[in-house]
Amino acid sequence: MKNKNKTKRTILIVLLTLLSLFMLVPFYWMVISSLKLNKDVFSIPMKWWPDKFQWENYVLIWKKLPLVTFFFNTAKLTIITTIIQLLTSCLAAYGFTKMKFKGRDIIFLMYVTTISVPWQVYMIPQFILVSKMGLNDSHLGLILMQAFSAFGVFLIRQFYISIPDELCEAARIDGLNEFGIFRKIVFPLGKPAMATLAIFTFTNVWNDFMGPLIYLKTKELKTIQLGIRMFISQYGADYAWIMAASVCSLIPVVIVFLSCQKFFVEGVASSGIKG
Repeated sequence: MKNKNKTKRTILIVLLTLLSLFMLVPFYWMVISSLKLNKDVFSIPMKWWPDKFQWENYVLIWKKLPLVTFFFNTAKLTIITTIIQLLTSCLAAYGFTKMKFKGRDIIFLMYVTTISVPWQVYMIPQFILVSKMGLNDSHLGLILMQAFSAFGVFLIRQFYISIPDELCEAARIDGLNEFGIFRKIVFPLGKPAMATLAIFTFTNVWNDFMGPLIYLKTKELKTIQLGIRMFISQYGADYAWIMAASVCSLIPVVIVFLSCQKFFVEGVASSGIKG
């Protein structure tokens, strides 16, 4: 019996390893393509290892476009949006779990239902609203549009449910107000869920293409995703440079994920199974 379980475990590890390697193939192709000549990116048969590494691709992309400005704009939008979304989601989640008021569950259900509405449905009304507010072609407009997240509130709320109400009641008896309870008790205990939401938000905002494409027209305000698109012209595309810029744009996301990986796994495990 023991040997049988050991065999099953070995097979499972082998299958998971093969699956992991299979999922890494697109990333390998992106990295290796960034080190090729443009004409060799889509060569047939495909070259899994270039004859000569074109390291100058990573130098040329910074000279061809103001990628430093694009990176700064993307980092600005991503960091500010992530911080604001974490704050608003945590406060709303606290209200929906630890405070009692009439219609609380109905309001939460209506709010969470908006997750199922595709962005394309309200894209045009949202654009008209932002334009009438004079926030078109500005970073502030993009930040405000993503400052509130129904998914974020749902995720944080699922974690806050696991925090005993007795802690909050004891704090109220000791004289703490609601904001004090949130700041000193609930907020510190919610770090795993916050790390999970931070990764999701950071990744979504950093990789967002449609939002900046619709709202940002000035070149100095554009993000890295729009900057990569500028390597594609009317008559062709520099795919080697596109891959090099894509590798560079992926590095911050990888760093954030690796930094929060421990909290991310804990947050998914504790938030995702409670309902």
